[in-house]
Amino acid sequence: MPALRRTAASIALAWLAGCSDDATQPAGLAPAPAAARPVDAARLRDAEADAANWLMTGRTWSEQRYSPLRQVDEASVGGLGLAWSYDLATPLGVEATPIVADGEMYVSGPWSAVTALDAKTGARRWSWDPGLSARHRARAICCGAVNRGVALYEGRVYVGTLDGRLVALDAKTGAVVWDVLTVDPDEPYTITGAPRVVGGRVVIGNGGAEFGVRGYVSAYDARDGRMLWRTFSVPGNPALGFESPALEAAAKTWTGEWWKLGGGGTVWDSMAYDPELDLLYVGTGNGSPHARWLRSPEGGDNLYLASILALRPETGELVWYFQTTPGDSWDYTATQSIVLADLEIGGRARRVLMQAPKNGFFYVLDRESGEFLSARPYVPVTWASGVDAKGRPIETPEADYRGAGRMISPGVFGGHNWHPMSFHPGTGLVYLPTQRMPAFYKLDPSFAPERGAMNTGLDYSTFVHGSADPGAAVAITGALVAWDPVAQREVWRVEQPTAWNGGTLATAGNLVFQGTATGRFVAYRASDGERLWEAPAGTGVMAGPVSYEVEGVQYVAVAAGWGSGFANSAGPAATAAGVRGAGRVLAYALGGKASPPPTPPPLGPVPEPPVRSEAGAAEVERGGLLYARLCLGCHGPFAIGGGSLPDLRYSSAETHARFVDIVVGGARADLGMPGFGDLLSAEDARLIEAYVLEVGRPR
Repeated sequence: MPALRRTAASIALAWLAGCSDDATQPAGLAPAPAAARPVDAARLRDAEADAANWLMTGRTWSEQRYSPLRQVDEASVGGLGLAWSYDLATPLGVEATPIVADGEMYVSGPWSAVTALDAKTGARRWSWDPGLSARHRARAICCGAVNRGVALYEGRVYVGTLDGRLVALDAKTGAVVWDVLTVDPDEPYTITGAPRVVGGRVVIGNGGAEFGVRGYVSAYDARDGRMLWRTFSVPGNPALGFESPALEAAAKTWTGEWWKLGGGGTVWDSMAYDPELDLLYVGTGNGSPHARWLRSPEGGDNLYLASILALRPETGELVWYFQTTPGDSWDYTATQSIVLADLEIGGRARRVLMQAPKNGFFYVLDRESGEFLSARPYVPVTWASGVDAKGRPIETPEADYRGAGRMISPGVFGGHNWHPMSFHPGTGLVYLPTQRMPAFYKLDPSFAPERGAMNTGLDYSTFVHGSADPGAAVAITGALVAWDPVAQREVWRVEQPTAWNGGTLATAGNLVFQGTATGRFVAYRASDGERLWEAPAGTGVMAGPVSYEVEGVQYVAVAAGWGSGFANSAGPAATAAGVRGAGRVLAYALGGKASPPPTPPPLGPVPEPPVRSEAGAAEVERGGLLYARLCLGCHGPFAIGGGSLPDLRYSSAETHARFVDIVVGGARADLGMPGFGDLLSAEDARLIEAYVLEVGRPR
């Protein structure tokens, strides 16, 4: 194994801290390709006609994730075989959509690493490791050390990093061209989303609302990294003035001192662009904290949380907005896929924008004006009975979770999360990865924000013991749904045994491709959902597939690897998927005969704990509350891991001997486990250990 491969593997597998701003190209790598037509503004504009390549994260600015290639179709798809695979050498979640141009593939992985591959053979051209420090950033990450992709423009590959940087790499060598910090390093911002390039501007947002930040989206000059504009998604402290009239108007929809808690509204994923209208569309996230009764105690819509914003890409000026969840209290982000299409609605040709945000409703808007056209629930919804004539949800009594708390659908993971949906212009259908995952919401009556902790305002005490889990008997399932956006109805569905299944790809061959949380990569007939082909992926598949052509051969490829939000924090439900993390890129072609990469073996039966705790029931209870607040998001409820990060039930005697040093002192910070000495005492760590030992015993 070349030296760089060892370094990348050790960093990914162990979350190892490092520092490397230059790509390394050891001997034996595939040679760099001959000069090709540059991916410039004209080529991005004409991407729809460029069937052989996948130049942007959604293939085109419309984000339809539709390929016009038809060599692989409903008749021939049974002949697909694995053409090649590439090992990303990581057990962590892989969420990236690969970019492919002229036989070159660029894919990002955990900790924002980037790899360039030969799209025909899978041979590595170069790799770049941003040298992120697990010691510094692990506690600021909401939902895994993931990255959803890169952008390609004029010989450079652009990537956002978890520590909030935007980096331009030379597309031929991986060398850093420029590197800019897009966030305040003292605040818990992260970047997991893919940049977009519009008009020579690299547009990037960020995440961190759970930790208490103020959201925004920024544009940088693609040539030199100079910031051109920044648009905040929520207002700041009124005493300091407002950055725009739009924010001044938004402030009237907030109450109290929301700015002290950050506000939220982070632009952490989806974007789309209409070059004819010259409008850039971005989705904004949840509030900080989640519960509006805490951040805006006298009510209000809290603009522009959970909204779609139409911006001028030259200036960042707000043209129009549509709020999917006014006053969001349920973590119902509107950062899910934004897809543009031209549809006939009511006998009239309309330029529309479509989104299925977390709140459970599928929205169709006029993308020129922001006019609401229609919305219908695509999963069971209990927090609202429907929407009114203007698209405003009609909240039910069940939406208010103060007091005893409520079981609400959808839950915090949403009816649809970041997993991209696709649109087939031939069938007129949207292919949507849905999930039925209700959650128990309860307001934390003693909420007090803490720096360095997730400040949601929700009470997690019900997740301390399995017997007290109000959602223990709730079935969590998923489904691939073909949705008619004109009629606003489901056309067909494929039920799936668990949630967090992969994004979708539609092709001109009347096919829809999707990976599953249970480790399969599947092709369905787009018109009726019949399963036509499948292959083992060896790990859960979450990301969106792509299709491209090299030397007359059509490939279908996907970056696979189980992990991130649901896998880390859903415990028993995530474990039910039966897979473990093992990052890889898989590329299929007709007649492919490559051997699949190995599947990670299961952990085996849960062992008896190697040590015993003398803590009493009250101490275990206190330890459980601390665990739920600080540990559950990574290690799962009841100390049950989801198949990516360490499952604490399997902790060794040596780990327990060093438990306080690890949890408080950060003894394994270089392995990705940060210390919590600013929030926990040695006695607190002992109580957490007692809880882990109690709930981790075989049942």
